[in-house]
Amino acid sequence: MPQPIRLAVLVSGGGTTLQNLVDRCADGRLCAQIGVVISSNAVAFALERARRAGIAPAVVLRKEAGSRAEFSRRIFELCREQRIDLVCLAGFLQLIEVPDDFTGKVMNIHPSLIPAFCGKGYYGRHVHEAVLQSGCKITGCTVHFADNQYDHGPIILQASIPVLENDSADSLAERIHELESELYPEAIRLFTAGKLRIEGRIVHVLPS
Repeated sequence: MPQPIRLAVLVSGGGTTLQNLVDRCADGRLCAQIGVVISSNAVAFALERARRAGIAPAVVLRKEAGSRAEFSRRIFELCREQRIDLVCLAGFLQLIEVPDDFTGKVMNIHPSLIPAFCGKGYYGRHVHEAVLQSGCKITGCTVHFADNQYDHGPIILQASIPVLENDSADSLAERIHELESELYPEAIRLFTAGKLRIEGRIVHVLPS
């Protein structure tokens, strides 16, 4: 069996994506272990999810850090201390600066088909409301490598669903979350298997 990679999961809210990854690591669907959970919110329920999974969480607050550079430094120092192979943003609502040693080692999932409905201010319900107001017929989610801009790095995987006539922001969110729960672990699995190669803005998925 291959050696499990070590994940850091960065959170800001309820932690449903974190829970999905915890469950898949626990039952062997992901060849990975979560080494640290880092929250930008001291009262995020994701912290309790981490504790229940036996993971000691950490809190790094943007206001206390003073600058984005220092905020990012504190986060990635924790990742280095825990010998993290891949950082997974999971509803993390702060922009971070990715250091050179973590380039191509930070993933994010976004609830739209990037480059549509992404960037600063486009998160959670705001994304789905914008999709409905635009009259789009298709939406979905995107897993990408993170860089130093919101929702901007090279795209790894995407999945789509039709926008239905009777959809609300809540119904879209529910169906897209179901997509995310499969797509994000698959991107991590491909990373673990060494199947992702980045060339500029393009991520090549290598054959098995």
